[in-house]
Amino acid sequence: MSVQLRKIVPDDAKRLAVLLGHLGYPTGEDTVRERLRDWADDPAGHLIGAEADGVLVGVAALHTMPMLEVDGRLGRLLALVVDEDHRGRGIGESLVTAAEALARTAGCVRMEITSSRHRVRTHDFYQRLGYEDRCPASARFLKGL
Repeated sequence: MSVQLRKIVPDDAKRLAVLLGHLGYPTGEDTVRERLRDWADDPAGHLIGAEADGVLVGVAALHTMPMLEVDGRLGRLLALVVDEDHRGRGIGESLVTAAEALARTAGCVRMEITSSRHRVRTHDFYQRLGYEDRCPASARFLKGL
């Protein structure tokens, strides 16, 4: 199986909706298509797709932003998902590596990833890639608007 990384395009909306469902965020194709328009208009946003045999099997969503407290930019991996039938083949690692490369090119000096506590296997995956769980050292606060 050959996997190519490429930019996500509007025609990926249907398959991307399936992948978001695998991640635990069931979403309709039309909604995904609208979100893709928002991403297309954001120069700090990058959507990387992994394609195997003509089928989208993974995606990484990266956003970069300037930091005020230190020099450089912050890269934030907002979403990462690989189709359940294609996991364990290095696709996720390839997507993270590609996101990190884009972040470096954008001037990022730090990457941030958040992940729900119930995703234990995912946390092990990120730690194998050199990420450190910092929750004991810092808090994360969220509020719906």
